[in-house]
Amino acid sequence: MQVYLDEAATAPVRREVLEAMWPHLTGGFANPASSHELGQSAARALEEARARVAEHLGARPAEILFTSGGTESDNAAVKGIALASPRGRHVLVSEIEHPAVLESAGWLERLGFEVERIPVDSEGIVAADALAARLRPDTTLVSVQHANNEVGTVQDIAVLSDLAAEYDVPFHTDAVQAAGTLDLDVTRLGVRALSLAGHKLGAPKGIGVLYLRRRTPFEPLIHGGGQQRDRRSGTENVAAAVGMATALDLAASDDIETLVALRDRFIGEVLAQVPESRLTGHATRRLAGNASFVFPGRSGESILLDLERRGVYCSSGSACAAGSDEPSHVLTAMGYDAATAQTAVRFTFGARTAPAEVMSTARELASVLRR
Repeated sequence: MQVYLDEAATAPVRREVLEAMWPHLTGGFANPASSHELGQSAARALEEARARVAEHLGARPAEILFTSGGTESDNAAVKGIALASPRGRHVLVSEIEHPAVLESAGWLERLGFEVERIPVDSEGIVAADALAARLRPDTTLVSVQHANNEVGTVQDIAVLSDLAAEYDVPFHTDAVQAAGTLDLDVTRLGVRALSLAGHKLGAPKGIGVLYLRRRTPFEPLIHGGGQQRDRRSGTENVAAAVGMATALDLAASDDIETLVALRDRFIGEVLAQVPESRLTGHATRRLAGNASFVFPGRSGESILLDLERRGVYCSSGSACAAGSDEPSHVLTAMGYDAATAQTAVRFTFGARTAPAEVMSTARELASVLRR
């Protein structure tokens, strides 16, 4: 048996995505900036992909930037907006952001910005009053994740962005985990910037998106050829952009209600069969394919190793923190002590994961913990 339940780290590339990319890796390989017909054909394919991505976000094509992935998109949004804003040098980020946001904010701090972290409750929720209490006339940016990559908690971004709008503060959301299962319409969310990563959706690694609302002051991080309206230089990866658009198209037709039901069945089975287990994150306001737990008194790493020996692949949390001996900053921000935080195990799956594989994992987990 081989069961892959680590889609929050990366999802398998979808066959339809590879097939859509293939013509642009072979016959349509030209540089989209070239003036000859092959180049212009590549440029048309690129702009078609941009328009398709924009449609999924309720945005204009000119507001879509293709990047190398979610980390670059987060870096560009946080640094680029803060550096360009004339408002001030006060930045707000939640305590449970992805390292790409937290470390970008830390870099700004070294430049003299004041970075303040918004606390979360025991379920990982950013309360509206916690944000409201910290907004100031000199706040230059607010960044709050749409959904957390470790515990799956989903934030009410529309409410939070409305508060920021009262101060005319740009609001960025890292929607890398949200893509494919949550609403990404930027008008309904009320955001000025939004980040995506293709490899969470079934596109290959190395392609991401940054939505940047028009007229938002922005300082580019990458300079050179002036591509993408001077906001992100570098020859565009046409094939990957097509793959990104195709992955979003496919995700729009996935059966999310069935995925939510499978998640809830799995959580219920684990809690019933493993009495010491504790669900982390919000019980219902969570990602459709995320089930994360702590097992007090156990070793999270040993659980992972035992499950891997049985053919089940999952993780202890963010893949970007793999190898670190430090407890999860997400769990400690939610009030878990360091020892408990280090017992965390995260199971993440998608609409194409077989229900039988997910439910068999609950039985394997119970067997491991009974040993």
